[in-house]
Amino acid sequence: MVFAAYSRAMDWLHRLCLVICGLSLLVISLVIPWGVYARYVMGRGSHWPEPLSILLMIVLSFLSAALCYRDNLHIGVMVLPNHLQGGARMALGWLVELCMLATNLFMLVWGLALVQTTWNQTISEFPIVSVGLSYLPIPVGGTITILFLIERLWAGRFFEKADEGTITAAPIE
Repeated sequence: MVFAAYSRAMDWLHRLCLVICGLSLLVISLVIPWGVYARYVMGRGSHWPEPLSILLMIVLSFLSAALCYRDNLHIGVMVLPNHLQGGARMALGWLVELCMLATNLFMLVWGLALVQTTWNQTISEFPIVSVGLSYLPIPVGGTITILFLIERLWAGRFFEKADEGTITAAPIE
């Protein structure tokens, strides 16, 4: 019962991250052509499209990394897990997930320290935006991945293949 509620909450978080990533990609796709148009057609470039796109790409990168982790679309070498069975495979699964936990705790702790250190600095192109805000996706992405990791550990789902609905049908040749 508790796991089902937690899993539903992670489904909601997953959808929220998808929406934020989609909106980030949409805005990037709109402002980059504007920057090109302003520079080459109007003869004077806008100073904001490139830094805005960079900030949104940072958001997109860290949130989509968490999404890929939950959907089992991350890079994984399956040679060793495919040759193990039973307890050895389960132990390796726990080891891998504990390494993921350590990595994301590092992102959370040191990412927050980076945000706090740079909070009072401003981005020159956007004087009202804190540099710390630009680093905020690091601890946020780490936290979201930890939440997805807790779900995976709780369910005991190690080395699962990605759902066929999330993979494109493009050949990998």
